[in-house]
Amino acid sequence: MPSAIELYPWERRLGATVLDEGIVEFRVWALGAESVRVRVGGEEHALTPAGEGVHEAQVATQGCEDYVYVLAGDDELPDPASRHQPGGLRGPSRVVAPAAFAWSDAGFAPHALSDLVIYELHVGTFTAEGTFDATIEFLPGLAQLGVSAIEVMPIAEFPGRHGWGYDGVYLSAAQSSYGGPLGFQRLVDAAHANGLSVILDVVYNHVGASGNQALAAFGPYFTERYSTFWGQAINYDDEYSDPVREWVLQSAEGWLRDFHVDGLRLDAIHAIYDTGARPIMAQLAERVHAARPGALVIAESGLNDPNVIRPRELGGFGHDAQWADDFHHALRVLLSGDRGGYYAEFGAVGDLAKAFRRPFVHDGQYSAFRKRRFGAPANDRAPEQFVVFDQNHDQVGNRAFGDRLPAFARPLAAFCTLLSPFTPMLFMGEEYGEPAPFQFFSDHIDEEIATATRDGRRREFAAFAEFAGEEVPDPQDRATFERSKLTRERDERLADLYARLLRVRRELPDDEVVVDHDEDARWLTVDRGPYRLACNFAEQAQAVPVGEARSAVVLATAGGSEDAQLRDGAVLLAPRAGALVR
Repeated sequence: MPSAIELYPWERRLGATVLDEGIVEFRVWALGAESVRVRVGGEEHALTPAGEGVHEAQVATQGCEDYVYVLAGDDELPDPASRHQPGGLRGPSRVVAPAAFAWSDAGFAPHALSDLVIYELHVGTFTAEGTFDATIEFLPGLAQLGVSAIEVMPIAEFPGRHGWGYDGVYLSAAQSSYGGPLGFQRLVDAAHANGLSVILDVVYNHVGASGNQALAAFGPYFTERYSTFWGQAINYDDEYSDPVREWVLQSAEGWLRDFHVDGLRLDAIHAIYDTGARPIMAQLAERVHAARPGALVIAESGLNDPNVIRPRELGGFGHDAQWADDFHHALRVLLSGDRGGYYAEFGAVGDLAKAFRRPFVHDGQYSAFRKRRFGAPANDRAPEQFVVFDQNHDQVGNRAFGDRLPAFARPLAAFCTLLSPFTPMLFMGEEYGEPAPFQFFSDHIDEEIATATRDGRRREFAAFAEFAGEEVPDPQDRATFERSKLTRERDERLADLYARLLRVRRELPDDEVVVDHDEDARWLTVDRGPYRLACNFAEQAQAVPVGEARSAVVLATAGGSEDAQLRDGAVLLAPRAGALVR
């Protein structure tokens, strides 16, 4: 049994690691394999068992060579810890030397959570080219707007050339069609040069179905104990789970060490099943924080559970922040009237009033949609630990046609989100009123999976009356992907509002907010120190009380302070409008 300082074989770095010029160490966990060979540079080399199912060898190579593992017979398999799949999921892995990149970001430090304004982007649709390098051109404009971090949707190698990225297979390999690892390094370096942090969206609850067999050939990467909505659950607590956990933890560390990312956004951690005494989600936070000082872990959890962001000493996972969907739902339903599905529980002004204090509207009371109690209070957590938004890839893309917020709702939605006490996130294009939808698209390389994806999408919306007679876009049709690319057609008034909101946001104090509302009149006020946000959610103009002491309108959604008049202790607001007064 290893001593306290000795590592188990799987805890040393897995994958292909360049040791010296011309020497690469190959290490792979292949439980039960009688022998493992690596084919690289036109030659084949046997790996030596290192114990506990790990096989290793040091091999002289000619640089960034392609390689495959052979476990039995003559079948060639990519490396589960691959850092590059230049030919896609079914092609060989490639040796890369990330330390050879000439970084220019030595003076850059990740932004503190309290300073974040996040911008979520999808590389494939953010530009016409759909690559890491093409994204770089637009970074200065984001920084000038007031964005402090870009959040890049998943880039772990996924099927085909375009997709959302949530069906990635090789967790440590930057998507080849986007530009591979070198392209991503250039993007991160350029972001840092523009003063922008980079948060990478990662998926550790499942892998894409196209890679299940290839991974399972090496060992029990999956478990039958649980299942997820998207496929087999990753083995975090069943037999032989330790090497699988390490595979994930090393992937997380690698993005920070080799690519200098400043944080990870963890997708749907409620679908990560782990009953162990040392939760994988807590271990991941510890490893990320140790790998890069100041790095952040931001979770997406569908449980409204404040333990996600409580420190370890209080029994939490120690994550820095988490997404807060309830804020979005309360805001969207008030503005648009959508009441389908989980939106049915929202619609009261009081829901948003509660969300402005802490954005778990459901914090322990009965949920009629779920038919059980849901959530827990989070008043002990700092406001900046909640990431809020009025649009994101889920809330836009998971609609049948990927339609964004209606134009009439956008100004007040931005006003509430960007002036909230929480960490705001924008979805690419919303800052200027992008007209293009963001639809669900895929490029599955297995016809059976492609058909199941297409049919499942259609069944999902078949019961909704509002879609009767309309055909839901085919995810596998390239036109669905092309339709989702940004056009950059601008609504200049909305773009100006976003710029003004982000400037004003920096002036607001961090004090606890004071919230008031009138359910019948449909108005809401939020005090932030000497400032008051006044919001009119009614369909008619009305006066919203702001107090006799208020003397100036700092900003109004309709265009300028002259559009919101102060009179007799109230501000006159147009329908679905807001004003910041002092």
